[in-house]
Amino acid sequence: MSRLNELRMIARIAQMYHVEGRRQSEIARHLHLSQATVSRLLKKALEEEIVRTTIIAPSGTYGELETALRERFRLAEAIVVECSEDRDGPVMARIGEAAAHFMETTLQSDEIIGVSSWSETILRMVDNIHPLKTCKAKYVVQTLGGMGNPAVQIHATQLTAKLAKLTGAEPRLLTSQGVAQSREAKLVILGDPYVRETMELFGRISLAIIGIGAVEPSSMLARSGNVFSANELADLAEAGAVGDMSLRFFDHNGRTIRTPLDERVIGISLEELSRVERVVGLAGGESKTEAIVGALHTGILDVLITDKFTAKRLLAVASAAPAPEEIKP
Repeated sequence: MSRLNELRMIARIAQMYHVEGRRQSEIARHLHLSQATVSRLLKKALEEEIVRTTIIAPSGTYGELETALRERFRLAEAIVVECSEDRDGPVMARIGEAAAHFMETTLQSDEIIGVSSWSETILRMVDNIHPLKTCKAKYVVQTLGGMGNPAVQIHATQLTAKLAKLTGAEPRLLTSQGVAQSREAKLVILGDPYVRETMELFGRISLAIIGIGAVEPSSMLARSGNVFSANELADLAEAGAVGDMSLRFFDHNGRTIRTPLDERVIGISLEELSRVERVVGLAGGESKTEAIVGALHTGILDVLITDKFTAKRLLAVASAAPAPEEIKP
């Protein structure tokens, strides 16, 4: 009977604590026990499954999908957002809102933020961020050349400058094209002290916010002029490329696609991204599914923010093959 009496005592303490809302010190006084004993028996209540924890996910959240993404792709976190339509516009808007909240709640003081400025989804994120009053970042660093078609360039410049203002940081613009005309032209551009100064900060970035692109460039990137020709894109696809992060291409298994085109990009490399402490990828939409799978397989991403339709597609595609080895240390 001593066992049953012990369980009865544990159940009573659990009831007082979890149901009646009493503090441990109050329970100890009421039952003439030490507070250490009350604490020990509350832990025992969990071990004996007298108390069980149940999490009821709020409507519009997708805990099971997030858990499946974390486990399948070895992510630190996955955020799956509600979206009423499986179309690019609504998907980007909802991801941008979720990314803004993530940024506001997880940003650390003196962070050096790297941001790919030719992403429409990241632009949606910046549009939704509220000014941070307490936590201030140090720099917002543009990680892909921001000059191009003047009609579109203003978006890239404003994105970086606005994010810096909202986070209390100093903007560091990459005042060059994203794609140089040749390797030799790139070397000339890298000789510019302002360009070199910004790129030297790549190794100090603590939080990178990146978009994930398909081989076919987004409308914003295409309008900027920072793209490769149709023939060059066809060669990339023939080499196995399925997507890019900051115009650095990879295949379905996350392996880097190295071509002479890589030598013309003025921006952060996948190797540099892999050394960043926290890399957050924002992407969704049917046309980007294969690109997102490839990006996840690189092992570079720590956090993925996507929509419910894309999350289901990612898991369906990934279930057909084992996950490749990660490359991130």
